[in-house]
Amino acid sequence: MPTASQTLAKFALELKYEQIPPEVIERARACMIDTIGAAYFGARFPWSRMALDYARINGATGEAQVIGTTLRLRPPFAAMVNGVYAHAFELDSMCQPSVGAHPGAALTTPGLAIGQTERASGKELITGFVAACEVMYRIGEAAHHSSEQLGFHAPGLLGGFGGAVIAGRLLRLDEARLAHALGICGSLSAGLLEFSKSGGGMVKRLHQGRASEAGVTAALLAQAGYEGPPRVLEGKFGFLNVFGRDPDLARLTGSLGEAWRTLRIVLKRYACHSTAHVAVTAALEIKRKHGVRGDDIESIRVAGSEKLVSHHEIHEPADVAMAQYSAPFNLALAFYRDPLDPGVFSDESLNDPRIRALCRKVTLEHYTDAPKGNKLASRVTVRLKDGRELTQALEYFPGMPQRPLSTEQLWEKFGVMTAAMPGDAARRLFDLLLGLADLRDLGKLDLSGS
Repeated sequence: MPTASQTLAKFALELKYEQIPPEVIERARACMIDTIGAAYFGARFPWSRMALDYARINGATGEAQVIGTTLRLRPPFAAMVNGVYAHAFELDSMCQPSVGAHPGAALTTPGLAIGQTERASGKELITGFVAACEVMYRIGEAAHHSSEQLGFHAPGLLGGFGGAVIAGRLLRLDEARLAHALGICGSLSAGLLEFSKSGGGMVKRLHQGRASEAGVTAALLAQAGYEGPPRVLEGKFGFLNVFGRDPDLARLTGSLGEAWRTLRIVLKRYACHSTAHVAVTAALEIKRKHGVRGDDIESIRVAGSEKLVSHHEIHEPADVAMAQYSAPFNLALAFYRDPLDPGVFSDESLNDPRIRALCRKVTLEHYTDAPKGNKLASRVTVRLKDGRELTQALEYFPGMPQRPLSTEQLWEKFGVMTAAMPGDAARRLFDLLLGLADLRDLGKLDLSGS
């Protein structure tokens, strides 16, 4: 009887572009476009420049392009840098229901690194992305997203598996070697959540970069004949039993090619952690409907998920990374700034005494009567200094599967993230990526933004 990784490898390699429903292709393409924009914006930060310098010094010249530059490196280093870039500023995609994976950053960056090196086509990249997303999501789903309850950072754990699948497909591995690549990834999974408790938020961005690197490394080693354990997922000391609790093994391989997990991808609108997105959207609704500003507010009460309360109740963020992780800060920011502009998540906002004061007046609580099955649903109640209370409950924000972005909305976000590109370069790149399925040679794709 085949192991889970062998079954997943078989599915991933046998999937054909023509078998993928159009709406799944559209979601995958939109996610990759969004990721490239997020990476371009993310390249400007100190933690990104350090990763680039590290790769430039230690990596060999190759065919895989570092986004926003003309530099081309060997795939593991390019995937690492672009993975850091894409996850650099809380702008990359996630899933709903969440399993802790960031499909855009986890799959686009290793896919581009190998795809450009192997001169694959756009259709091959899209097919690999979907195959990898289906595999990666099911691994997280089987773990019930329990790894973060234990203190692990899920993107650093799951991303390598997804990266190995898309890299392995583009390298044209056989089933045995792709299963070994997954086996190797189990020992490359890494990432601790301590940054959310004691600072050091730069490392959060590195988790995704190392996962992207791990996926490429595992695939390349497997190509050379390196082996990994066949029961890496379900075994006694396998991924699900070590990094999770009470796994549901049936979810690992169930409904492959029938129920498309790629349709669960969410494109974020604000440069903050996803758990606060619905609450921030609700705050903006209150702000728009009632003309409320931060100085009018006495207190804010937010009902949300258990994770919102357990991981994101941070009232004194020490740096921008922690501010983005802080639900109280993001709510306070929404009443003083426009969170659709990622530039407002800045040291200036972090040190604004008005935002800091309102941040301390935000209370988080578990949304006990939330709509069933929606862990992002939130209810925001604002008490004004004049005694009025204003409440807004929401289930979804634009970018979720229930409220997908139109092409123009996708361009709006992409345009903001790539505003530093000269002239009409951003629009030309966006239009080129819209036609990704027609590209015959990813090696000719220029991501420098010039």
